[in-house]
Amino acid sequence: CVLHKQTSEVTDVYEIMKLRYKRLESSGYSLLIWGLIHSDRWREALLLLEDLKEVMIPTKKNYSDCIQGALLHHEVDMAWNLYQELLGHEIIPMMETLKAFFDFGKAIKDDHYSNKLLDILLYLRNNQLYPDESLAHSIRTWFESIPGKQWKGQFTTVQESGQCLGCGKTLESIHLSPEEYEFLKGKIMKDVIDGGDQYRKTTPQELKRFKEFVKSCPPFDIVIDGLNVGKSYSKVWDSCALLHVVSQLAKQNLLLVLGRKHMITHHSQWRKNEMQMIQQQARCFFADNISEDDPFLLYATLNSGNHCKFITNDLMRDHKACLSDAKTQLLFFKWQQGHQLAITNRFLGSKITFQRTLSYDTFSLSQYYPQSFTRNQLCVMESGKSLIYIYYIGGDQMKKQSPLQMAVSWKDGQNLGKAEVASPSVPWMDCHTFCWIACKSLHRLVKDV
Repeated sequence: CVLHKQTSEVTDVYEIMKLRYKRLESSGYSLLIWGLIHSDRWREALLLLEDLKEVMIPTKKNYSDCIQGALLHHEVDMAWNLYQELLGHEIIPMMETLKAFFDFGKAIKDDHYSNKLLDILLYLRNNQLYPDESLAHSIRTWFESIPGKQWKGQFTTVQESGQCLGCGKTLESIHLSPEEYEFLKGKIMKDVIDGGDQYRKTTPQELKRFKEFVKSCPPFDIVIDGLNVGKSYSKVWDSCALLHVVSQLAKQNLLLVLGRKHMITHHSQWRKNEMQMIQQQARCFFADNISEDDPFLLYATLNSGNHCKFITNDLMRDHKACLSDAKTQLLFFKWQQGHQLAITNRFLGSKITFQRTLSYDTFSLSQYYPQSFTRNQLCVMESGKSLIYIYYIGGDQMKKQSPLQMAVSWKDGQNLGKAEVASPSVPWMDCHTFCWIACKSLHRLVKDV
């Protein structure tokens, strides 16, 4: 009934449930909220949301349904209030929630509402969130619906140099300036390494011991999260996997392997002879088993200089959250994209290869608008001036576009398998690049295509 929006049946069940039960389980609340938003009794979904708040924080789906219900019935202020409440709980909104705001915005010619939509784009940028294809199309059509503007678009490809073949613009370089690097280094040392909660991850004595260790070593070329890399290979001992990586990289690089003390004691996954071979080829530091090695990894990488890379599958989100402001967080993400290496082939005996690191910033700011990333690009221009780039998730649906939209060449990326969307270490996927550019007329657009 809920799925097919059979509102009369939903309301009948709702009346029965109200009579029989004072409280429902969370799934019951969720189904009723979902079902009621499409009926003329949609406001009662908000009452159910309030009941749910008494026992738990509602889910992103609960908030999404109520927001969509409010927009469906033109209660715009209520929808925005629910959205702010959701963010206040530090819940990441669903893409369909954001899509609902952009879809509703096509029918509203209001600067205040438009500014709120731009705030959503900045939220995506600041939190390194990637729109799916459906949301990207809604963003596109909203821009095209803005009165007095002429947003038009086409598919295109961004070259490895960072130049967009659609508009000709070159995206901002991924590399930090010396001033930005020193600023970020100082912030990480203050907020992450020497911050208020560092001793929850280690002890003062161990941190001092590690700093003295790093000071006694020459700058490293690559810092390896040994525990993480060891467990990234399947069907082999962790020590064997780590030795496979270290043996190849040590030929041309000064390595630091970070681990924990249980790796050098008797353990089924960490063989003594293989760990000894690793220690012969790389500098090693083994922290207490209760310690987290991520702060050590950041400290060693940053102290070694801007050339130093690090290998781990950890997304470092907790550490980014420790940084005090959005500017520093974006610099951290930019630095992370350029320095974090992800191993693509995980077969013992094969040559190690890393996922390609782009030369341009996948979260750069053009004018006052955001840019996000997963290989598909929405490049919006007006009167020949580039304003916004948005990379989004896409795939086979792109092949269904019209001949005009598909007129510009597209190419498949290397199939790297499934990956967590927000991972900076695996941001390039097997999809096509999409770019919107604006021209003064459709004739100009067809001519450029």
